[in-house]
Amino acid sequence: MVNHEHKTLSISHQCELLGIHRSGMYYKPRSESTLNLYLMKLIDQTIFDRPFYGVRRMTHHMRHSGHMVNEKRIARLYKLMDIRVVYPRKNTSKPDKGHKKYPYLLKGLKIERINQVWATDITWIPMKQGFMYMMAIIDLKSRYVLNWSISNTMDAAWCTEVLKETINMHGCPEIFNTDQGSQFTSLMFTDLLKENDIAISMDGKGRAIDNVFIERLWRSVKVEYVYLNPANGGVALYKGIKEYIDFYNNQRPHQSLDYETPNQVYQSLRKAA
Repeated sequence: MVNHEHKTLSISHQCELLGIHRSGMYYKPRSESTLNLYLMKLIDQTIFDRPFYGVRRMTHHMRHSGHMVNEKRIARLYKLMDIRVVYPRKNTSKPDKGHKKYPYLLKGLKIERINQVWATDITWIPMKQGFMYMMAIIDLKSRYVLNWSISNTMDAAWCTEVLKETINMHGCPEIFNTDQGSQFTSLMFTDLLKENDIAISMDGKGRAIDNVFIERLWRSVKVEYVYLNPANGGVALYKGIKEYIDFYNNQRPHQSLDYETPNQVYQSLRKAA
């Protein structure tokens, strides 16, 4: 779809003409066996209601449901899906060498305005064949999805590109909150935040509930769209997610926002600022 060796059109211009994010132009799904894809979907659905299920409990749950799997397979799928359990545990997955972890800045903080705190996360998205990853950045006051992207990798370069794109679109927040994933602790990612004078906040290890608002976004995206409309290819997934995020931001009322939409809240507070 995008020609990396085009002599006259830059990649950015090609993406603009196609109406896609430059940061999410890699639409070839990652492949896995049919069985693994099925197990991954079951794990994904289960973890919403039982976020405390580690590898052992999930293995037992799968076996009890009639799937003869071992802990080694479930552990591999957890890693592939980037699932981190919410209870405190031993430090079994250290960031890459040279990556600094930052303190959690949101404890006791009253979020009173838009662009005070942004948060981000990555989730696994199942398809008819294969899977991809989705990253989203939201404003915590309004729940507005500021930007999102899909890719077949979840490396630091992709995450940094999405962040840069979001800053260009909306300006800078005061605080940016992430988990301690290696993508977000990378120098590439944290340096961009520092260059823009954005305070860096990171959830404590095993405290996924710190990012509860974006976890609610993932539940909505998957339950209301992805599970009901499994995409047949990366381009179809991109178009479908784009339509859903537009609905989420502009049409879907949120009880926590007094039944206004995230865009209504974001725009009204921006005008009042």
